[in-house]
This record gives sequence, structure tokens and C-alpha cells, in this order.
Amino acid sequence: MATTQEELLRERADAVLRRLLQGGATDAKVIARAGRDLSVRVRLDEVELVEEAGTFSLAVRAFKGRRAATSSTNDLTPSGLARLVDDALELCDLAQEDPFAGLPDPDDLAKRWEDLELHDAACDGVDAAEAVQRARRAESAARDYDPRINNSEGAAFGRTSGAYYMATSGGFRGGYRGSYASISVSPVASDEGGKNRTASYWSARRALAKLESEEAVGIEAARRTIALLGSKRVPTTTAPVVFDPDAARSLVSAFAGCATGDAVYRRSSFLLDRMGERVASGLVTLVDDPLIPGGPGSRPFDGDGLPARRNVVVENGTLKTWLLDTYGARKLGLRSTGSAGGGVGTGAGLSNFYLAPGTSTHDEILRSTKRGLYVTGMMGFGFNAVTGDFSRGAVGYWIEDGALAFPVAEVTISLNFKELFAAIDAVGNDLDLKGSVASPTIRVAEMTIAGS
Repeated sequence: MATTQEELLRERADAVLRRLLQGGATDAKVIARAGRDLSVRVRLDEVELVEEAGTFSLAVRAFKGRRAATSSTNDLTPSGLARLVDDALELCDLAQEDPFAGLPDPDDLAKRWEDLELHDAACDGVDAAEAVQRARRAESAARDYDPRINNSEGAAFGRTSGAYYMATSGGFRGGYRGSYASISVSPVASDEGGKNRTASYWSARRALAKLESEEAVGIEAARRTIALLGSKRVPTTTAPVVFDPDAARSLVSAFAGCATGDAVYRRSSFLLDRMGERVASGLVTLVDDPLIPGGPGSRPFDGDGLPARRNVVVENGTLKTWLLDTYGARKLGLRSTGSAGGGVGTGAGLSNFYLAPGTSTHDEILRSTKRGLYVTGMMGFGFNAVTGDFSRGAVGYWIEDGALAFPVAEVTISLNFKELFAAIDAVGNDLDLKGSVASPTIRVAEMTIAGS
């Protein structure tokens, strides 16, 4: 991001903040964003999508006493900014009073922070032509892997970079730059009876050079696809279920959504009233850490301007804290955990939320599983946050005597989250922070597997 653009962010945000206060707001927060995004998709070597966009937006949260309202715009003309201010102030007049509304205590604000290595200038240098070539190389590697791969759902490459700046009437001023690049491939192979089998693989990092090579991504996607040929159902049973990291992170993400203050005060969490209790196996430690250098969800401060901090949500199976922004903390009579989302509204957000790795390797977990299901992908969304009930379609492989025996499809796995997390009896050491939610390989001692 050019320095002049960063200066423009600060200039516009500070000017809007002054106008809100001059117009009658008792307090206000202004967030300015600028970004450049590029997305390409190819399929069977043909370009299906090239989309590049630049964005510049301002969003505000204004307060008149305990009445609050938000407004946003990407119109940076004088009339557009005037309308932004007027709309926010008018909406404040229409809002109901909320005793918990307001900015955090100025003494709690972040004053300084470390460079978290969130931006890589090399991402900015990837143009559309290079992005297409990267996607083509990944898809070609997948298609060349095995003659049984006869089709493709495509390959995609994307990169984004941008700048973020926040100013509040409480005295906070701060910003940072960030980047992110990703590549994914989904090859297709025909099975007996004309069924198509597909699997995907992806790599993502803030730094372009840390992405896995296009060839490696394509080959791994192809390997996973070929391994699914001959998939069949298994008889309905109960057995151990091993989740690979991509499948396991879906479970961790659902759990994280139930561990926020927002979910608690809305009474929409199966973890309600369980603070300080055992909610998972002793092998389970769940952490939200925004301070990991180069982490996909890292940030130096939260959306309220409070210092970012590492929060251990579940420690050795015991629920230790909710993730809280200032508003949620006030509603619950607690203190913020520095977890406010990056927008102008209220609500806690995740940074780098992960299940802490164990000591077992992926292969050791499989070898120690005499009989069960190894899940590599799940379909649908069968999770009830209030009750914890969980049921989703799954694909993967049947395990016999510690080895993968044959591929499995068209089965459903189910177990309430209260039991599922308590039944985790193995945690791998293969954590990879490709996204802001991550997990290593895990094994659940027993789940219901509905098949034929």
C-alpha cells in the first residue's frame, strides 16, 4: 500500500471523526479501509474468471449518550462524507438507549505494539497474468498426476492486500497493513457407475513465498481425489472417528462461535453456564492468539482499540474464558479480552483460533486406531449451537488394524458436541495455520456412523 494512500486513510478518518463530534456526537469511532484484491479461476486450462478490484471505505459508530448507530460509505467525495456523518447522527436520534453502549475506558487502550509481519509487498506484485499462470500450473499438475483424472472443478489463485486505520474520540489512533495469498485445486475422476469423485487441496499464507508450490498443491489434490475411487458406504455402526486437519477445523470453528460473549448473552451457546467446568477432554486446549507473527488472523489491537492478547479459552479441557469485546463484557459484568471484531459494530471476533497440537504424529494416530473412520471432508451444516447437536455428511476412508482399508462416502457422522469434545482421545502434532481457524489431526473415541 502506497504511503500516500495510508495518509489518505488517516486524513479522511480524522476529518470524519471531527465532523461527528462537531455535529453533536458525544463519542465516535471511525474505521477506514483500503485494499486491492485479485481473484482468478481456470478450468481445463481455460480462464473462467479474472476479477480485480480496489476498495476504499469509511465506517463510523456514533454515540449520543447511550444511543448508538453505525453507517458506512465508499463515496469519498465531500458530499459522500457529509452524508455519512448526517446519516449516523440522524440514526442516533432514532436509536433506543442502551446502558452498555460506549467506547472503552481510555486507560485500557493500546498505546504501542510490535510489528507482526502482516504485509508482504510481493503479494502486491502478482498481476492477473501471473495469477492465471499459477492457477494453470496447479491444475496441470493435478491433471497430469493420473490418467483417471479426466475432469476438473478448476483451480483458483487469489491475493489481497490492504490497510486499516481506526480513530476514536476516546484517544485511539492506529493502523496496520496486511496481505494474504491462496491457491486451491479441485480435480475430478470418474468412478464405477459414472459417479464423479473429487477432492480439493489448498495453501494460503500472508507471505507469497511461503505458499506451497503450485505443483505440490495440484499433486496433493489429485492424490486425494484418486484415493476416493471405489468409495462405498459402511454399515451403520459406532466407532472411533479420526478427523484430518481440514475436517477438524470445522469442528473447532463451530466451538469457537459458541465461546464468544455475544453467544452467551444471547443465550445461543451450548456452553452456557459452564464457565470453569470441564467441557472437553484433558487433551484439548483451545487458544485465540492474535500475536502470532505472520498469522492469518493476527492483529496488533482489537476493534475497540484495546491491546491484542493471547486468550486460552479452554485449557486441558476446562473452559477458562469467553472471547469478549467491550460491549459484551459490560453486558456480562466482565472485562474485555481484547477480542472485538474489526468493524464498527459490536461483537467479538476470532483472530488465530486453534486447537493446540499434541505430540502424536498423524500416522501414529491412524496406526493406533484398530477400526474406525478417517474423515477428510464433510458436507452440509448440521450443528445446533444452542443444544450442541452435530450431524454432517462425511467422506474419507475406513480404518482396519491401523491402516486405511478402502474409501468411504455417503455416510453421516453424529454426536453432541458436549460428548464429542470430551471424547477426543488423540491430538496430532500437525497444526498448520493456513486460515484463522485451525486444528491438527484429532480422534474422537466413538461416534455414530450412519451408512447402509
